[in-house]
Amino acid sequence: MLRDGLQNEDRVLSTERKIELVERLAASGLRRIEVSAFVSPRAVPQLADADAVFQGMVRRPGVIYAALVPNLRGMERAVAARADEANLVMSASESHNRANLRMSREASLQAIREAAALAGAAGMRVAASLSCSFGCPFEGEVPGAEILTWCRRLQDDAGIPSISLCDTSGMAYPALVKEVVGSVQDACRGITLALHFHNTRGLGLANVFAGLESGVIRFDGALAGIGGCPYAPGATGNICTADLVHALEVSGFPTGVDLDALIITGKALENFLGHATPGQVMKAGRRLSGPIAPHHAPAG
Repeated sequence: MLRDGLQNEDRVLSTERKIELVERLAASGLRRIEVSAFVSPRAVPQLADADAVFQGMVRRPGVIYAALVPNLRGMERAVAARADEANLVMSASESHNRANLRMSREASLQAIREAAALAGAAGMRVAASLSCSFGCPFEGEVPGAEILTWCRRLQDDAGIPSISLCDTSGMAYPALVKEVVGSVQDACRGITLALHFHNTRGLGLANVFAGLESGVIRFDGALAGIGGCPYAPGATGNICTADLVHALEVSGFPTGVDLDALIITGKALENFLGHATPGQVMKAGRRLSGPIAPHHAPAG
């Protein structure tokens, strides 16, 4: 995911830099990349060139180039830019939805219905992200019944086939992940689930493995671990994509992603931004990539 990180950076990267990063990510073997967002340039100036990025990048066969879309106007731009998938967004929390999207949850659901209908007419895939699925920075705990209500309505009322449960402010922990995922799986038969974790309290990768144990196989990450949320006080970036790939690979879950290429791209992003990023594997290297201590060296 490129969009979620860049939207929180003070330095605005050039369109050419963004295109370079997207193409590098695709070359590393990632099969879905959230490139940008079709939102108001006044609200998110870092992504004001979303149309130009989509028009300028070279697309690889088999890669889904997605965009975040909050409303019908954004969907019109996404269709014109030939995005492969629209990620429609709302929050499980009323307070966060009003802070982040400037409307009620009911109004957001209506906007999602309209945008999804336009996407369907254009032959575009749709998915939805439900922010604050594991807690809200303004309201605290979000009742499980609220999560289930909005997941059902996204599936039944708006026809959304895939939902990402988002830990917007890093409030998730493994037991809660298993509880929420299990409840949604029981209540929304046929839905495809993804998980989106911020590493605000250091539990991002632990939550990924809780999701895996619950049967989820789709996870969001951010290049070099950058990101955050301007409407979730204290939230840090998403889990780093390279750290996620490394953790999965050493645990026996092949990803098909070239980790070394991903690390090089993360370092390039640090260069472009002019500051260090949270990614850990890109600093330390993959496990056993350096000299092995003598007492750990194999005999003979």
